[in-house]
Amino acid sequence: MNVTYLCLGGNIGDRETALKLALSKIEEQIGEITSQSSIYETEAWGVENQQAYLNQCIEVKTTLSASSLIESLLLIEQELGRMRTISKTYEPRTIDIDILFYNHDIIHEPKLMVPHPRLHLRKFVLIPLNEIASNYLHPLLNKTIFSLLSECEDSSDVKQF
Repeated sequence: MNVTYLCLGGNIGDRETALKLALSKIEEQIGEITSQSSIYETEAWGVENQQAYLNQCIEVKTTLSASSLIESLLLIEQELGRMRTISKTYEPRTIDIDILFYNHDIIHEPKLMVPHPRLHLRKFVLIPLNEIASNYLHPLLNKTIFSLLSECEDSSDVKQF
């Protein structure tokens, strides 16, 4: 059995319903959700003039390989109305599901980078992740999530929803 940590977020439409639908589809298609954080409302990261996001982190036990997991998550995003473009900027989205960690693996593939390469820079990821996995050791940075959060210089507003 594999353990993965995911971050879910969205800022278009009924954000709370999108998160609930994503959780349901993850349970149906990916595996058992063994832990989930509270939902947090966060300002859009890296861009201006976008609606605030709702974000949540979850722990999932799955039999899927990492490559099958990312393909399944992309399909769930698509089912929930996510439209990906080739734009290099952060765009509004109904749902975004990122793989933060997969076991303690380090994966560098064209479609998948694990651990997520920017998770340690983002309070909207670290705050909910700290809620469910504060002692998890980042396999590249060799620091706990709690430590990464305490060192994070992101000043964006993240508040419990």
